Amino acid sequence: MEKDHKAQLEPIELLLVDDEEGFVQVLSKRLSKRNINVTTSLSGDGAIQHCRRKKFDIMLLDLKMEFMDGIEVLKALKEMGSNMPVIIITGHGSLEDAKKSLDFGAVACLPKPYDFEELVKKIMETHETKKNH
Repeated sequence: MEKDHKAQLEPIELLLVDDEEGFVQVLSKRLSKRNINVTTSLSGDGAIQHCRRKKFDIMLLDLKMEFMDGIEVLKALKEMGSNMPVIIITGHGSLEDAKKSLDFGAVACLPKPYDFEELVKKIMETHETKKNH
């Protein structure tokens, strides 16, 4: 029983990927107050580099970014053999793009602007599901 309690106290390792720097800074500060260790990347390519160096519990990934979009990041993760859960966040994506991201392995797709509490809840649920599999 104690082991389970201790596991919950360990912070979630989250990789936040979005090309809007201000958004990344604000969101990472808010998430870090919720026992979530946030590593940030302002590009898809940077996200892939982070994933090669460190194991993350969850990725929060913007769908529409310059140079390498979220779908390309999902494809690269799959090629790397990663089974890390990815939650897509998008302010510009169409329903078709959101569906495509789910087809490529994303576990959820949240539109921007989103409710912060809803996002935290989705991160926690995703983490619990991953831990129990």
